[in-house]
Amino acid sequence: MTDAPLLRVVRGNPDDAELAALTAVVATVASASAPAPARRRTSWWGDRSAAVHAPIAAGDGAWRASSLPR
Repeated sequence: MTDAPLLRVVRGNPDDAELAALTAVVATVASASAPAPARRRTSWWGDRSAAVHAPIAAGDGAWRASSLPR
């Protein structure tokens, strides 16, 4: 860790409240500019939601309906 200051006043003589406000604004802008990590889409092969459906009733076309997407 370094001992270098994060902010440096070049001109003027700000009081503690002004420095606190400046620090808050800089911290807010720095955190807002960082992009949120992109959420990876899960593979269709690993998606278990396709396995959760109503059971197939036996009857005409049941074998065909067993593999069709809903």
